[in-house]
Amino acid sequence: MTEVVISGCCGKMGRAVASAIEGQKDVRIAAGVDKAGLGTEFSFPVFSSFSECELSCDVVIDFSRPDGLLSLINYSKRTNAALVIATTGHSPQEKEMIAEHAKSHAVFMSGNMSLGVNLMIELLKKSASFLGNDFEVEIIEKHHNQKVDAPSGTALMMADAINSALKEPLEYVCGRETKAHKRDHNELGIHAVRGGNIVGEHECLFIGAEEIIEIKHTAQSRSVFAQGAVRAAKFLAHKEPGMYSMKEMLDSFK
Repeated sequence: MTEVVISGCCGKMGRAVASAIEGQKDVRIAAGVDKAGLGTEFSFPVFSSFSECELSCDVVIDFSRPDGLLSLINYSKRTNAALVIATTGHSPQEKEMIAEHAKSHAVFMSGNMSLGVNLMIELLKKSASFLGNDFEVEIIEKHHNQKVDAPSGTALMMADAINSALKEPLEYVCGRETKAHKRDHNELGIHAVRGGNIVGEHECLFIGAEEIIEIKHTAQSRSVFAQGAVRAAKFLAHKEPGMYSMKEMLDSFK
């Protein structure tokens, strides 16, 4: 039985994770942590901060905010819990903190927990490797109006995957409102759209002189991310210290 604490349990993704765990026999929610502290409506105890949580667990699933990273890491050190970090928008310094923590604890980190998105990432790598630098690349991501970070962690995952397959890496350009010249061939454009209740749409265009290749993923429900995070928690439980990603988890199912 994998014991889980949900960080950000009162948010939309935290609730989706709780729903994904309901009825599963090999994973149980030990507690939730959220500054909103709405514990009365859950079947598990909820604490307003990790400093108040005296319960231990095998894995923390984190769908909260980057500014809670330090308390998350301190809890992990105190209880020896592994971390599934699904929160996006971390600064370079915060990413260094995560990498340092992974030297002593198991950490699973992904900008997107959807299995479909991670299949798309592999397709982008193969496409970029095949097309090379002859095609111009543009990424468009769309999310609901409550999303804070832009571009999304998934859009950056897509860009990084493409660059990793190119002989000549491209320069990321997020929007072009400050650009007063024509598009450079070495640009990789990333564009963010925010509005309504869009769960998540990510599209990549490889634009050639006479043809356009489009690769797109649309999430129709938050449950796809929640289910992926729960799978990651099961995979990560009792693993040796280190940094793990969706690639390692998918390879384990082969």
